[in-house]
Amino acid sequence: MEVRNCKGCGKIFNYIGGTPLCEACKKALEDKFQEVKAYIYDNRDADINQVAEDNDVSVQQIRQWVREERLEFSENSRVGLACEKCGKMIRSGRFCGACKNKLTNELNGMYKTPKEELVKKETKSNARMRFLDK
Repeated sequence: MEVRNCKGCGKIFNYIGGTPLCEACKKALEDKFQEVKAYIYDNRDADINQVAEDNDVSVQQIRQWVREERLEFSENSRVGLACEKCGKMIRSGRFCGACKNKLTNELNGMYKTPKEELVKKETKSNARMRFLDK
């Protein structure tokens, strides 16, 4: 483990991984998230600036929760995030559906290539059983 200063309060703590926050700040942030989530549930027409102002949270933090897919903009919301690959407006996450599918296919293609080459090598005419003469 490594020792770091908390990004929220500045205290020294044992850093295990993830965001560099001590346990007290992580709990406070989670409590704030639950508060924002309840506020959005009760005020569905509120825009991101109003939510941030009424809950004393930064707009950047709300956007991070949306990128992490913990929050989602409604269907009829005028607010959204841009897809990190193509720039299309999305309601939650980092990529739009088309870019997610494209990335998935590219990654799946990376894993299939070696298997296909291995099958081609095995089906060649020299891939047969041989016996030694005694």
